[in-house]
Amino acid sequence: MRKELEKKDEQRLKFSAVFTRYGSKVNWNGYSETTLLLTKICFEDGASAADHLWVSETQGFRDLGTLRPGDRLEFEARVAGYEKGYKYRGKALTPAKQDFKLNRLTKIRKPE
Repeated sequence: MRKELEKKDEQRLKFSAVFTRYGSKVNWNGYSETTLLLTKICFEDGASAADHLWVSETQGFRDLGTLRPGDRLEFEARVAGYEKGYKYRGKALTPAKQDFKLNRLTKIRKPE
């Protein structure tokens, strides 16, 4: 679990991160969707927020062009909790756990 993000639940904050690689997932409609692995996620003051997070490639990321591993990014996002685990027809296949993620990433940019 991401303890530092838990302390900031439901807050909108500024973050910095390092782009590591592209990935993909199948979305709710069954289509492939591009994702990004962000590592070394830090709060605005430089304190560590999480070691890694996967986020969807939104228009804000596409506007930056093709990202290369090691590219530094800055953005704003809202901290949100979610239930982590696998479910099949409403039944938990693994014990559910509370975890935290970043939602609604905006003002995405590469610092100079």
